[in-house]
Amino acid sequence: MVDSPSPRVAVVTGASRGIGRTTALTLVAAGQAVVVGYAGSPEAAADVVAQITAAGGQAIASQADVADEHQVAALFDTATATFGGVDVVVHSAGRLSLSTIADLDLDDLDALHRTNIRGSFVVAREAARRVRNGGAVVMLSTSVVGLQFPTYGAYVASKGAVEAMTLILARELRGRDITVNAVAPGPTATDLFLDGKDEATIERLAKQPPLERLGTPADIAEVISFLAGPGGRWVNGQVLRANGGII
Repeated sequence: MVDSPSPRVAVVTGASRGIGRTTALTLVAAGQAVVVGYAGSPEAAADVVAQITAAGGQAIASQADVADEHQVAALFDTATATFGGVDVVVHSAGRLSLSTIADLDLDDLDALHRTNIRGSFVVAREAARRVRNGGAVVMLSTSVVGLQFPTYGAYVASKGAVEAMTLILARELRGRDITVNAVAPGPTATDLFLDGKDEATIERLAKQPPLERLGTPADIAEVISFLAGPGGRWVNGQVLRANGGII
């Protein structure tokens, strides 16, 4: 009797809601075991794990502030102790704060950049140290880097940094057969995106891409799953703008 191969193991940050949650479910459906990383929603993370295990998949929840290097190291330790190692890292955790540059509260700027820049760097650093050869790292940016919507200045500045570190990390991991890419969603119907927007604004944004709709978390999760799976092995050091053709 031939033993079944062990599944690839994915660490997904921000996996208790939105794109991260759907990505965790999609990776499990593709045969991966998943560590559901979360910051402050243990009930939501437990619900993701319960959904996965009820369907016969493998998952465990682990709490971590992505900007805290010790907690992120512990997140990866959990993956190794539970499933034997880490093959895929999807960094979906992030913070959004909208304001014109003139009116921006610098405390909001510091909080946003702590999560989006420092947090991304901490996760990328740990991924570079821990992901097994043949693995994949997928960071999350935003298509607003190119769209340049007013009030998104601080957020786009942070995601521009994410794109830069993604491209550099891809080159630094030469020789290890590890792909490093970023996915940059366009307007996507998540709670984070919809919060504070009126119906007219949502409708206007939905009409911008030629496909004339908002993206869904599943649209983005499928792109991430492609990059994290066998079909995406020749895509490396890229920013993939998944936005329905909006730019």
